Amino acid sequence: MKKIIITSLLFVSVFLNAQNFQGMAVYESKTSTAEMMKNFGGNREITPDMQKRIEENMKKMFEKTFVLNFEKTASIYKEEEKLEAPGQQGGGRMMASIMGGGGTQYKNVKEKMYVVDKEFFGKEFLIKDTLTNYKWQMSSESKKIGEYTCFKATAVVKTDASDMRNFRMRGNKDKEEKAKKTKDSIDASKKTNFLKEDFEQIKEKTITAWYCPEIPINQGPDKYWGLPGLILEVNDGTTVLLCSKIVMNTKDKAEIKAATKGKEVTQTEYDDIVMKKMEEMREMYGGQRGGRGGFH
Repeated sequence: MKKIIITSLLFVSVFLNAQNFQGMAVYESKTSTAEMMKNFGGNREITPDMQKRIEENMKKMFEKTFVLNFEKTASIYKEEEKLEAPGQQGGGRMMASIMGGGGTQYKNVKEKMYVVDKEFFGKEFLIKDTLTNYKWQMSSESKKIGEYTCFKATAVVKTDASDMRNFRMRGNKDKEEKAKKTKDSIDASKKTNFLKEDFEQIKEKTITAWYCPEIPINQGPDKYWGLPGLILEVNDGTTVLLCSKIVMNTKDKAEIKAATKGKEVTQTEYDDIVMKKMEEMREMYGGQRGGRGGFH
């Protein structure tokens, strides 16, 4: 058994040392719709059948396939292209942006930076920032993912404010306190921030990753990286990304370079833009007159 493992590692090492080495990994994404419904408090007027239909629609929205093309120090991660239903292209892209998806993500572990291009309300953004330095707690626990032996690692990470999956409704006590403050307020017409007053951001999450030392690439799906092997599975408590296919030394080389189009912003700046636009939408749908939302 040891000889087989050593041979396999040497085999992969030859590819890694090759000048034009490149690999591809396919990931399937699944989001717990029940967990999301619980975070947003649900609606007592929704019947069980209605809730089931809502969860089924959310499931279709979040069950996606992604492709990670990687080389020694850089990677490109993006959703697998597929035809969308007529009339849903624009709405689908906007929802993907609000729910933390969309765009093409470039990671360079040598330069410790990433670049993501996203479209939000008809405007293109280019998010450029430093890679998160995950403080991985590595474990000896292992399991098989396909034919690969993977090891467990966990980390506590800060969440993105532009990803609505990272929000939940405040507890009843908080709601009562908010209602009292509103009643006692002299300025009864004072606006409250929908996300800050009615919802709270889940500031941190514990993520569990499973990495494969047999493929000694410091890469992974989405924004994850930093382990001594390709990350084949990530679970953040709401969404699971699971590798379903790996191709080493692919014949058709993908172009692995950062996008260049869009207004350049940091992750924090982009998060602020999304939050402000969500507040504008809250005010507009809250009874204020206004036209179609957009950037000016």
